[in-house]
Amino acid sequence: MPKAKQNLLSNAAVPVRKPLPPAYGKQIMEPYKPKHGLRHRILQHRTLYLLFIPVFAYFVLFKYWPIAMAWIVAFKELQLGSGVFDSPWVGLQNFRDIFGSPDIPNVIRNTIEISLLRLLFGFFPPILLAIMFHDMVTRRLKKWLQTFVYIPHFFSWVIVFGVVFGFFSVGAGFVNNMLDALGFARHEFLLDANWFRPILIGSALWKEVGWSTIIYLAALATVDAQLYEAAVLDGAGPLKRIRYITLPSIMPVVTFVLCINLGFLLNAGGEQVLLFYNDAVMDRADIIDTWVYREGLARLQFSIAAAVGLFQSVIGLALVVICNAFAKKISGRGIW
Repeated sequence: MPKAKQNLLSNAAVPVRKPLPPAYGKQIMEPYKPKHGLRHRILQHRTLYLLFIPVFAYFVLFKYWPIAMAWIVAFKELQLGSGVFDSPWVGLQNFRDIFGSPDIPNVIRNTIEISLLRLLFGFFPPILLAIMFHDMVTRRLKKWLQTFVYIPHFFSWVIVFGVVFGFFSVGAGFVNNMLDALGFARHEFLLDANWFRPILIGSALWKEVGWSTIIYLAALATVDAQLYEAAVLDGAGPLKRIRYITLPSIMPVVTFVLCINLGFLLNAGGEQVLLFYNDAVMDRADIIDTWVYREGLARLQFSIAAAVGLFQSVIGLALVVICNAFAKKISGRGIW
């Protein structure tokens, strides 16, 4: 190398890194602190908070306040003339009266059995139906089918019972007319205890199966379409795409729905059962809600009704917590 060029390189200025200030790392590690307090943020977004006030008042007055009053009434002997706060406390006496009733063992057994049947026959069909809708190519047919299965959800249970009565009544029911035309004897399905639960579960499934697909369709809409395209290029058929892409994608939603449904194990659909049952099927149809209607509300024993409601809430909460713990242990995913 020439001497002149070597001297030029040796005399070149070398940049020197300046030392960082002592508080530099501390500033990076410190958590973010808002410059203004809660009062300033409320004033800044006062329009949104004003819009939120009616919603907050609605939930407090019509949801949480009645729940709090029901919890208090559960431990009191409610006297309508005295009101909630002036009625005498009775401690756990209402719960002793409930579990001391000779009807309670059969009522709880019927409630659990009907709830498990609802869960068994009503949990998987919405998932299968949602997958079918998701994979349908013909959009017009898909919309027609979705509308057809959604409509029954908007029928009241009174209308549903009218439809069931039109099918299974012994006098002019469609099923009995078909049996008569085929040479078989007419059968009183609605008065047969063996047919009560199949009719109950079948009508509930017909009413709610379509509406229950909405949450699964929403979950399927978030799945990246490129995953399906890559699976098709790799030679995966429809069943493998469902197994390895669709089902894992909606598994968090499935876990959530399962835990919530288990929380309603002691709520077997009181409104539907109250319309469908009669004295002939009472032994297999009487559930907690119908028992509360007869023994609590019809006889003005509101403390008994409140105590049963509190019991159902505590058991439901415990079941949700247990289900969430099992879901986290098995799959690593829970609802919280």
